[in-house]
Amino acid sequence: MSLVNGLPAHVLLVHIVVVLVPLTALALVVAALWPRAARRLGPLLPLLALVALVSVPLTTQAGEWLERHVTDDALVRRHAELGDGLLPWALGLFVLAAVVWWAARSAPAEPGRDGGTRWSALPVRIVVGVLSLAVAVGAVVDVYRIGDSGAKAAWHDAVSKTTTPAGLR
Repeated sequence: MSLVNGLPAHVLLVHIVVVLVPLTALALVVAALWPRAARRLGPLLPLLALVALVSVPLTTQAGEWLERHVTDDALVRRHAELGDGLLPWALGLFVLAAVVWWAARSAPAEPGRDGGTRWSALPVRIVVGVLSLAVAVGAVVDVYRIGDSGAKAAWHDAVSKTTTPAGLR
């Protein structure tokens, strides 16, 4: 995918990544630390993570097309390099979202009931919570860094630092 209505697809697809990766990260942390939330979210959590995961390579491929169609620039190259690092974070969000969903699904709804795995066991919840928090923070920080570098690449020489006189607009 390269163009959508005459606009570079990357410019449009990036909004999906910028919204869904942090949203997935937040939902994952809440679900990992609060089993009742995980049960309420149900399959929505891994589905959200899957859409976020799929959107990353689509956006990256569209960005690579765009990179070949703009003037060679160090800021654009830096943005592309950073963008290539988001896929492992998105994959981590998806894997952990699937684990949290599966564990909450197979755990008893109430403490003390038999059946299912011991999702309520404190050591398991701590490990999954810490991993979820680490991957969520890493993914959000990476999205921020990529977005910041993309904004700098797109706007670094397009805006004047001083006000333009009214007659020159």
